[in-house]
Amino acid sequence: MSVLARLRRFSQPSEVQEPIELIRAGIVFHARGLINTRAIQHNLDWVWPYWVQRQFNPSDISFIPRAFSLTHINLTHRNWTAVGHPHLSMYPLIDPRGLVTPFLDEWSLDFWIINRSGNDLLPSEAGRARQEWRLVPNLETVTFISFDDSELESSARVEMDRGFPTAKLKLSAITPEQSWLVVSIRPYNPEGVQFVERIDYIEQTSRWRVNDKQEVLFSEKPQTILHSTYHDGDVYRKIREKSKSADYSVRCKVGMATGAAMFVLEPGTRKELEISIPLDDRKPSGEKVPISSEQAWKEAVQNMARLNIPDKKLQFLFDAAVRTLILLSAEDIVPGPYTYKRFWFRDACLMLHAMLVLGCQERCAAQLDRFPGRQKYSGYFHSQAGEWDSNGQVLWIMGRYRDLTGMEIKDQWWEALKKGVRWIERKRLTKVRDVSHAGLMPAGFSAEHLGPNDYYYWDNFWSLAGLRAASCLARTRGDRGLSEKISRTAIMYKKDILRSISSIPGHRKKGGIPASPFRRMDAGAIGSLVADYPLQLYPAGHPEILNTARFLKDHCFYAGGFFQDMIHSGINPYLTLAIAQSLLRHGDQGFMDMVKSVAALASPTGQWPEAIHPITGGGCMGDGQHGWAAAEWIMMLRNMFVREEGRRLILCSGIFPEWITSGEDIGFGPAPTPWGRLRLNLRSEKEEAAVQVDAQWRKDPPEVIIALPGYDKKVLEEPKGTIRLKPEQK
Repeated sequence: MSVLARLRRFSQPSEVQEPIELIRAGIVFHARGLINTRAIQHNLDWVWPYWVQRQFNPSDISFIPRAFSLTHINLTHRNWTAVGHPHLSMYPLIDPRGLVTPFLDEWSLDFWIINRSGNDLLPSEAGRARQEWRLVPNLETVTFISFDDSELESSARVEMDRGFPTAKLKLSAITPEQSWLVVSIRPYNPEGVQFVERIDYIEQTSRWRVNDKQEVLFSEKPQTILHSTYHDGDVYRKIREKSKSADYSVRCKVGMATGAAMFVLEPGTRKELEISIPLDDRKPSGEKVPISSEQAWKEAVQNMARLNIPDKKLQFLFDAAVRTLILLSAEDIVPGPYTYKRFWFRDACLMLHAMLVLGCQERCAAQLDRFPGRQKYSGYFHSQAGEWDSNGQVLWIMGRYRDLTGMEIKDQWWEALKKGVRWIERKRLTKVRDVSHAGLMPAGFSAEHLGPNDYYYWDNFWSLAGLRAASCLARTRGDRGLSEKISRTAIMYKKDILRSISSIPGHRKKGGIPASPFRRMDAGAIGSLVADYPLQLYPAGHPEILNTARFLKDHCFYAGGFFQDMIHSGINPYLTLAIAQSLLRHGDQGFMDMVKSVAALASPTGQWPEAIHPITGGGCMGDGQHGWAAAEWIMMLRNMFVREEGRRLILCSGIFPEWITSGEDIGFGPAPTPWGRLRLNLRSEKEEAAVQVDAQWRKDPPEVIIALPGYDKKVLEEPKGTIRLKPEQK
């Protein structure tokens, strides 16, 4: 108890030690880890998911010793890809070896080829596999596994079947010897054990019923059905021992029932099988759920900004990121389809920003409509207690909505905004004097990856940007008095922040901006860069921003990406891109290497987990398909083509030189900006570069600068038409 009592001494005094929401989630997470501890290491003769096969294998680089670990959790391959419908928040997951988890946090289906010779094809044990995320006409994950001369292909997608959302799986298998194609019910998912207490096979309709509530339908009848309980071992053992099932049902008090539906594989003959899993027995309501998933996806992306570049991988990653954001905003916008399938204002606002720059304004407006309902009576936009960045983020994204769409914010948003402003004014520590945190937000947990509770500049930069956005919105609504009042508050707030930063001793500050006035420069300083990107609270080229970015690059990078030591303990894709954005803004071409590094870290299906294991390359933190990472990839590519700098538009400043010399057309758009939409197209013409600007300005155009790397910079007098650029004279 005395040791535990000292824990609080590592952080600043705070009204909330840790968000109760995180504590609840952590308890559930590690409760499963305790079950894993009981179930896995004592039964390593079972067929386990891919992450277990690698993390528990002493000859694998993913191996983690378990001696003093109270819980066994997936820390090496947190990778999965969801499929779904643009208007339904149902996300069947597929792991890197094709394991399908149809329902949130439930059991899974695995697919095997069992040969007489014993050379079984078990995907989770396969050394290599190939996986694709097909984007058209419907989202579909396809996994290819081969072993010796056996081949297995599995695919998963979501379709509307007679008006009901249904997971559709398709298997295709071939082998040179008499074999079995096996569909197995597994009592686990990508996080670990998930209980299966009962399995019933209904012969008349060729279907399984699992736990009396979920069904698995086969396109043909299996030749053999086997089941097993925990005490009898994995059903795989029964298959190898050529056991026969006594009946079509199994009950397991432990909750580790397994099942195998077996289909004959004739030598050299390709076998195909389809599986349907109804995801919901209630018909979706409303006009926004069309019968066809294909039509829904076509409509979802048809009016959004499009990228056209010769780099096929970067192109695919952009297109995949667009689908990820649409998928994760079907109902409440969430940063992940599984571990993070819950709402946070922070992730929501950053994901909505990427959707806004793509022109997805209706979907964004529908999300913003939900925000006032999440606001406390006090005015606090609450997603987690003890985190003080959310109010600023909500006010900022409302301002960005107005800027990028030209639409005035709705009355209910305005009322929520005014309450949010008052909350920021009351929350600041304006009554304390002569301390370095005077006028700042209270000590809080902040973005969970910055460190113990402290007076984080991250919270304050967001709050300041939110006040500035609110002042502008008040002015556009004609409330000049309120606008000026908020503006005065913002001016005083900025002075308090700058005074706090200047009070930090030079040996701790090193010319940059630490995470808080009480911290040295460390990985947590990544939070302070938000003042530069995306908020632009500092002018381009400000030395404190540049010094912060340089410190992080020099001290906190591994394998070309930002390594976040705190909590994440992995390479973070979206934080790497945040640093790249600062370099782009300040004209440092080093951002290109960071973009390429993040692209190399993506999974074969175009996804990034929240943090990536530096050795295995798999996910070690968070959700395996992270919405914030997808959003930052979109923002990065967009800003490389068109970005705002105050009242100016900077075009083409991030174009890779090899794209220009490829001879292929390059383009982006239609891209919303605060002045209207524009579309860019680039091509090389002999020694010149031609940039075509097609703009639909809704008000007087801004100053437009073309800053194509390697070519003369040009300020456009008429910001439209074709502009020819000559190579820069060295």
